Amino acid sequence: MSGLRFRHALIIGVGLIGGSLARAMRRAGLVERISGVGRSKENLERARCLGIIDARHESLAEAFRHEEFDLIVVAVPMGEYDRVFGDLARYAEDGMLITDVGSTKRHAIEVAEKHLGSLECFVPAHPIAGTERSGAAASFAELFDHRWCILTPLASTKPQALQQIEQLWAACGARVVCMDAGLHDELLAGVSHLPHLAAYALVNAVRRSTPAHCEHDPFAFAAGGFRDFTRIASSSPEMWRDIVLANADALVPKIDALQRELSELSAAIKARDGRLLLERFSAAKAARDGWLTRYGGDL
Repeated sequence: MSGLRFRHALIIGVGLIGGSLARAMRRAGLVERISGVGRSKENLERARCLGIIDARHESLAEAFRHEEFDLIVVAVPMGEYDRVFGDLARYAEDGMLITDVGSTKRHAIEVAEKHLGSLECFVPAHPIAGTERSGAAASFAELFDHRWCILTPLASTKPQALQQIEQLWAACGARVVCMDAGLHDELLAGVSHLPHLAAYALVNAVRRSTPAHCEHDPFAFAAGGFRDFTRIASSSPEMWRDIVLANADALVPKIDALQRELSELSAAIKARDGRLLLERFSAAKAARDGWLTRYGGDL
């Protein structure tokens, strides 16, 4: 791992994840120089002033016109993948090491294959880390420490390319695991994408179900439970719109499962069925307590 070092990395999208990866790579001594590409001049300049990147470019055309790179990291919202990989197909040299940090891997692979053709040097990745904040200023080097990073290589992935990305994430503090892209999307639909939808839905349910003539703001009485449950509803709406649409096939069945659970609880409440309510609540508590016992130390 100590021998891994990139001469010049290009990070496309210097937000929370892209910026944190740049900081973590610097901390680990993995890179000599980092350039950033993005659509927000203000965010890129802030990243440069903070020392996250060394140079900023407003487009891939500009970046490749002036620089040469040996690592490209795609860290944009899923809805931007088609545009970004289309540009990479025009400007990146064949055999250049490319990875991403997107939350849905089948979509990432499909878009990359559409534009790049050969995926020998593309290693899809998803670091399971983040906060509800966004932008370069929200980034920090420790974001990935002791967090999972899932890689979803293809049969055509070059072993050397996979090894380099494995080493990169391990050096940045992550615990690396490889799995099939479809399995990744199925698992993350339940434990990541569905909770975000539920948080957005809960805030809207309270907001929209309060009578217009009510003299009190219900949010004035919300406390720690509401705050903790809805924290991730402060995440970027645009980013999460793109994620849920990109993973619709895996996510919709999870939504259906949640709706069934809520419908059954509603029916039990209407029937005053305390036994069923206690059974469901106890099962959920046992499952969550077991999760925290097994994995809570790394959260």
